Amino acid sequence: MASKDSFGAKSTLDVDGRSYEIFRLDAVTGEGLDQASLPFSLKVLLENLLRTEDGADITADDIKALAGWDENAQPDKEIQFTPARVIMQDFTGVPCVVDLATMREAMAELGGDATKINPLAPAEMVIDHSVIADVFGTPESFQRNVEIEYERNRERYQFLRWGQTAFSDFKVVPPGTGIVHQVNIEHLARVAFTREVGGVLQAYPDTCVGTDSHTTMVNGIGVVGWGVGGIEAEAAMLGQPVSMLIPRVVGFKLSGDLPEGATATDLVLTITEMLREHGVVGKFVEFYGPGVSVLPLANRATIGNMSPEFGSTIAVFPIDGETIKYLKLTGRSEEQLALVEAYAKEQGLWHDPDAEPRFSEKLELDLATVVPSLAGPKRPQDRVSLSDAKEAFRTALADYASDGAPEGGSDQPGVPAQETPDEAEKSKVDEASDESFPSSDAPAHSEGGNGKGAPDDWHDHAGAGGGAGRPSNPARVTLEDGTEFEIDHGAVTIAAITSCTNTSNPSVMIGAALLAKKAVEKGLQRKPWVKTTLAPGSKVVSDYYEKSGLTPYLDKLGFNLVGYGCTTCIGNSGPLIPEVSQAVNDNDLAVVSVLSGNRNFEGRINPDIKMNYLASPPLVVAYALAGSMDVDLFNDPLGQDSDGNDVYMKDIWPSPAEIEEVIAAAISSDMFDESYKDVFAGDEQWRSLPTPEGDTFEWDPESTYVRRAPYFEDMPQEPTPVTDIDGARVLLKLGDSVTTDHISPAGAIKKDSPAGRYLAEHGVEQRDFNSYGSRRGNHEVMIRGTFANIRLRNQLAPGTEGGFTRDFTDGGEVTTVFEASENYIAAGIPLVVLAGKEYGSGSSRDWAAKGTSLLGVKAVIAESYERIHRSNLIGMGVIPLQFPEGENAESLGLTGEETFTITGITELNDGTTPRTVKVKADAVEFDAVVRIDTPGEASYYRNGGIMQYVLRNLLRA
Repeated sequence: MASKDSFGAKSTLDVDGRSYEIFRLDAVTGEGLDQASLPFSLKVLLENLLRTEDGADITADDIKALAGWDENAQPDKEIQFTPARVIMQDFTGVPCVVDLATMREAMAELGGDATKINPLAPAEMVIDHSVIADVFGTPESFQRNVEIEYERNRERYQFLRWGQTAFSDFKVVPPGTGIVHQVNIEHLARVAFTREVGGVLQAYPDTCVGTDSHTTMVNGIGVVGWGVGGIEAEAAMLGQPVSMLIPRVVGFKLSGDLPEGATATDLVLTITEMLREHGVVGKFVEFYGPGVSVLPLANRATIGNMSPEFGSTIAVFPIDGETIKYLKLTGRSEEQLALVEAYAKEQGLWHDPDAEPRFSEKLELDLATVVPSLAGPKRPQDRVSLSDAKEAFRTALADYASDGAPEGGSDQPGVPAQETPDEAEKSKVDEASDESFPSSDAPAHSEGGNGKGAPDDWHDHAGAGGGAGRPSNPARVTLEDGTEFEIDHGAVTIAAITSCTNTSNPSVMIGAALLAKKAVEKGLQRKPWVKTTLAPGSKVVSDYYEKSGLTPYLDKLGFNLVGYGCTTCIGNSGPLIPEVSQAVNDNDLAVVSVLSGNRNFEGRINPDIKMNYLASPPLVVAYALAGSMDVDLFNDPLGQDSDGNDVYMKDIWPSPAEIEEVIAAAISSDMFDESYKDVFAGDEQWRSLPTPEGDTFEWDPESTYVRRAPYFEDMPQEPTPVTDIDGARVLLKLGDSVTTDHISPAGAIKKDSPAGRYLAEHGVEQRDFNSYGSRRGNHEVMIRGTFANIRLRNQLAPGTEGGFTRDFTDGGEVTTVFEASENYIAAGIPLVVLAGKEYGSGSSRDWAAKGTSLLGVKAVIAESYERIHRSNLIGMGVIPLQFPEGENAESLGLTGEETFTITGITELNDGTTPRTVKVKADAVEFDAVVRIDTPGEASYYRNGGIMQYVLRNLLRA
């Protein structure tokens, strides 16, 4: 649809003899309108509104509201954002394709044209979440893991091959290519997007939404994009704009330069800590200032990637010369380079290091204050200076083990406590809070003290050694080859270079390989209890490792290539060394993983591991050598050289000059050209998969991987009125900081779980169960795994851990969440979930909302929500309610045994959204805040969900 162009913004831009239609931002003028001083990110949104103005959903008043943005106001103006494209990974993307395939059938059943269900915005999927590090430490690890991946996922891959042919503008990057976010910045991102509209070639900013929260990695390249739930992504693919409030924008000023020894990982962990403490949920974060110019693009991408860990919607960098340099390195055409630079400069999107755009709040960091760091043992924002890591581990151990731990240990061995309200409050992720914000002249962050742990201290902390202390009695292990050793609390049992966060960054990847080289040359080896894995973000990493001659050194330490995928960071770590796993479980040891990832929530990495630490790739290698978190890397030796002399970190840590020398010699644009020249074609294994044909998919009734989704069964052409909730029971009563990792099915499927029993009943052997993520296209499996995380604590069933609750259709007996929900649904009893602060933080997991809905939950009542999950609940027809300010389940005296009635919801039938609804739980009454925040969300809820809303609109079109 052509823009109404109320401001006369339509113009042309000529670049190297080619003409493009653009919508000029400087055309938006008038009293109170100041587009020139807007932050970069809001300029991108302003262009989006100018280009898509239709007089109905997007009006001239919307454009004026954005151009006249009041940086000090709280968000209250809704706009409709239309992303240029959609990016997906396979775990979250498969359900999208399942839903689209089901929508085609539903459209036909309602008398419409099935082919109307087709992506109207370009959609690209990268298969990167399915590979598991089953095999490690051998030259055959990669090939063997890929073979196992195809064996496990054949049905899914055939289904995706069908989707690639059945839907137009839908492309699939096959397995074994790379991690979605790295493929996005290296190849898929355009920065300046072009598309023919009405016979005219338009140029506009590249924007995207993705089915993975770390879509924000593309922010590092100047692309405004963020993670949404799969259901929102489906709507975007079908041409529906994303409803959002004009956000507050936090300006993060960078100055100085990183000191020697500090890595991009250390920087991003520092920024994560600062922004979580500040509170940025629902806000845009934008980096500016002179420090931006000295940051390589890979470092910017590392920071953008961690936006979900800050809690912000995006963490974006503007376009500048470094952006162009990176685009050229990664093989973009000269025509594209010229367009990006010309468009950015013409539209005021080019970074000026001296400019001070208008921001709602400001923070500042002197890069020179960044020190080597870790984050853990269970949250990305819990940064620990490396110099304090040993003592911090010992303190944290009290929550994970009573045996031999420092005083104050848990009286439940091996069971970590969920965050207390005070800890959750520290995170400040309450979307609806009226918290006061720090002044714009907040001081720059500094480490304080004497700077112990600063990079030049590598050479000042030689120490006398002494080795790690032992917090308890160790367990003796004998491996199959006869190797004997002892392990204790704190033993590093996984050391993984993995995830999109760091494996896009040559400085840390080369740094890790150089450290491995120096370690091997000193005669050091990984400790025999450590499972070591290497999973780069793209094949280019392997290319520059080979060219620099560094691969043999990583292999020597056991860091053989295991796959090009997310692996350990998403729980695809594979099993521990069997004898180690046995010892850990027999002795209830609190062992550790160290990974170069972005997420370390409890229960996520491996079921045997209780404590997880995020670290840079070089530190991952160092901890594999040390073998324990109970080590001071500054003062304790990592091992002995061939002459028996102690070897310290300072002896093998590579200098920035060494790293830069290798980067300059080993990385070239032709590597990217070669890796991506046939990226959608795939290898012979992919191309030889039999591919179903037809506009609609022929479902296999025996499939345990992909099944027809149930969301449109008996759906009428017009929505039925929403109703109040009467006679509801509590399915779960949860505390603070319950993440989507606690809610959504993930990881391995246990044999004795409801999902395991379902698969066994359908003839699947346990060895073929695969992971929940790989079976996201089967709602029967996913329902049974919802709220089944092994670390979930349901206060309604005290003394249990995992997916258990009390079933009041059966006298309050303890049973699984799924079995209780079956009984409630059979009895016609609606369900509610009670929760604390920051409910639903974590990844953008659509199944956290889908599973909740299919379990029969009609409402969630929480103290506060994380943005994506709250929106996804509405998208699945579940109403999110919030306790009154300052109140929670405990203060109101709710035990979870009450019967709930919620009235006032029916006001939505009148086209309005009530501010509060009345909740009555036996003798307790209170007014709950309705967290349907925009008119668009209200429309979704009235239709029973976003997919039903889209389908009905397309049916009428």
